[in-house]
Amino acid sequence: MRLGIQLPEVERRVGWREYVRLAQAAEAAGFDSIWVGDHLLYRDPERGPWEAWTLLAALAAATERVRLGPLVACTAFHPPGLIAKMAATIDEVSGGRFTLGLGAGWNPDEFRAFGLPHDRRVARFAESFAIVRRLLDGERVTLAGRHWQTDDALLLPAPARRPRLMIGSNGPRMLRIALPHVDAWNTWFDGYGNRAEGFAALNARISGAAADAGRVPAEVERSACVLVVLDRAAGERPLTPDAPPLEGNPERIAAGLRELADAGADEAILVVSPITERSVAALAEVVARV
Repeated sequence: MRLGIQLPEVERRVGWREYVRLAQAAEAAGFDSIWVGDHLLYRDPERGPWEAWTLLAALAAATERVRLGPLVACTAFHPPGLIAKMAATIDEVSGGRFTLGLGAGWNPDEFRAFGLPHDRRVARFAESFAIVRRLLDGERVTLAGRHWQTDDALLLPAPARRPRLMIGSNGPRMLRIALPHVDAWNTWFDGYGNRAEGFAALNARISGAAADAGRVPAEVERSACVLVVLDRAAGERPLTPDAPPLEGNPERIAAGLRELADAGADEAILVVSPITERSVAALAEVVARV
């Protein structure tokens, strides 16, 4: 199983230099990938991350081996042609290490604050996704949709390859739209209770949805975010009984990840509390044991 790690989002204010150190520490620790959230603003309390695409481009230039991507990019935040253009550019900067994770978004506060329509999010996603994937496949795209339009759009310079596509959703409509085309599916930890048995049940549903979409289920890789707590006193993330964290010594954490692999996960993306350079370095022992 491959292991990734999510870099800080709004746990605290993190500057560019710390992001570089965290990303390079993840490479040194043996992680396979690094990820950043794509959000604009949270309320109560008010906080927000740096803009995800700009950060990813910079991290692509500051790393050498790890894959990287948004967890996941909201298609409502940018016109679809621009999403495809940004994805192709970051993939070029990274030398083919970019994964384009996509979703429809959920947080009404940030939509409202930045003047973005929050209605019909799945319908808007469907049109955007069609444009993005076709452009990245090298097509000329004309689409006269209700929400998005293109007129003989194409990507130039032509991408050297199509970035890996990942859908971040458990919704039946979203899965019907994306599963015929994506390379991977991802779920947040609260979508399966942060436990191997919960993931196994959800994974079986995804396999059924993939088959219904005309795919061989094994063709769609399975990615699971996993909440890992190294220090409860840090209190960077609220804990709930519905998704208890994976915690303990390195062998206990590694054993939990191996159970997740046995339940069908090809990739685990660790959401770590606290997410610091020290935490990333400490997890090297977990990476070596999985």
